[in-house]
Amino acid sequence: MGDVKKIRILSVDDHAIVRRGIAAIIATEPSLQLIGEASSAEDAILRYRELQPEVVLMDLRLGGRIDGVEAIERICKEWPRALILVLTTYAGDENIHRALDAGARGYLIKDSVDDQELVNAISAVRSGRLFIPAKLAIQLVEQGKRVELTPREREVLLEMAQGLRNKEIAARLNISEATTRTHVDNIVGKLGASSRTEAVVSAAQRGFLNL
Repeated sequence: MGDVKKIRILSVDDHAIVRRGIAAIIATEPSLQLIGEASSAEDAILRYRELQPEVVLMDLRLGGRIDGVEAIERICKEWPRALILVLTTYAGDENIHRALDAGARGYLIKDSVDDQELVNAISAVRSGRLFIPAKLAIQLVEQGKRVELTPREREVLLEMAQGLRNKEIAARLNISEATTRTHVDNIVGKLGASSRTEAVVSAAQRGFLNL
């Protein structure tokens, strides 16, 4: 029998211990080959250009000026056939939506994925299939229609998360207090919350505050 054709992988994570763990898993699987690593989004783009991997394992929160989602967007814009599998700690539905919208072909949560599922996900993505674990797929269905916040509402939400009052938010964003109140009301309503505190908690759980 001939040699097994290996799937060439680029691993992107800002924690060396995570990269070592991924490397150890890949080393035990005959069908996979780790050809490079990157610790930042900027480095991931450079390494992709240099190595042309078949599958990228991409964290979302990375050191540097840009995050994993923007790295996915840039890579997929330059190489439309790029195959990127997100491997992150963020399970919020907004995180998932943003990654998939950027061009990711799969999404895994570090805390819940086992070695075999990681291997299966890599193989599925390489074969052209979208890979979303059943638990995450159910979560997206249960959340229903995606919550869409405007850029200004996202700015206001970040200020709300810091505990600022409407007057303080208005001053910081250079808008009127009445406009701020309208944005806050819209955010609370869109998130299905009964108060601004509940809205901030919901936003954090769903991934609006960690990217």
